[in-house]
Formats: sequence, C-alpha cells, structure tokens
Amino acid sequence: MTFLKRPNDFLFRVLLVVAALSLAALCTLVIYGVVMRYVFADAPDFVEPIALLLVIAIALFGAALRVREGGHIGLDSFVKKLPPKGQTIVAGIQHLCLIAFAVAIFIGCLEMAETTRHDRIPILGLPEGLRYCIPIVASICIAMFSTEHLLALFARKHK
Repeated sequence: MTFLKRPNDFLFRVLLVVAALSLAALCTLVIYGVVMRYVFADAPDFVEPIALLLVIAIALFGAALRVREGGHIGLDSFVKKLPPKGQTIVAGIQHLCLIAFAVAIFIGCLEMAETTRHDRIPILGLPEGLRYCIPIVASICIAMFSTEHLLALFARKHK
C-alpha cells in the first residue's frame, strides 16, 4: 500500500499548490480585467482565455483533490443505512466507476489534444491542445487516488 500512498501524497501536495496558485492568479486576473475595463476603458484581450485555462485547472484539480480526500459526490444517506459489508461493496463500486470515468476523460482528452494540437488559442497563440492537457493530468490523478482507495478497501477486507 505504501508504494502508492507516498507518490499520491506528493501528487496531492503538488495539485493543492497548483490549484491554489491558479485560484490566486484567477482572482488577480479578473480584478485586473475589471479595473482596466471599467476604470481605464481599456479591456485587455488576454484576460478571458487565460481565465478559462485557470478555471479548467481549478475545477479539475479540485475534483481530483476531493477524490483523494474521499469527499466526492455520493448518496451517503443511502449508503450509511447499509450493513458494513454493503458499504464496502458500494465504496468499491464507486471507486471503480471513478476509475472508468477517469479513463474515459483521459482517452477523450488525449484524442482532442491530438486533434487540436496544430490549432492556436486566439490571442495567446498557445496550442489549443493545451486545454486538454489539464484534464489528462487530472484524470491520471483521479485514477491513482481511486486505486489507492480501492487498495485500502481490499487491505481492510483481508485483515
């Protein structure tokens, strides 16, 4: 179990820092854009495309972080009424579904990144495929975090 926990701990900390920095940058960027637009009547063009990339990073890395903490969406009121064995089975199914979802995101975004790699994000000039690299990283993290939870469930079951 330690073989996956240590890398996931490191990955969790990196994602947390990147998500926090992205949120701080987004707040700063939006304030800058609003001040420039309404105070100086000179709205910068680059604010919106950068803000979109930051929102994607915040949302998807935040989702991965919540998976690691076990705080993703669930039907807790139903699951808590099940016996312990039923709760374990439902948790296992839940993590298998999260892994399947992460694989679907990974494959879909990999195809989109490949398809759009020669296109450019207007104003920024960056490759359009960059938008899809963020979900690819997040899906890998979600799969790793869910696998860690599955291994923990399996280890508890065999104790």
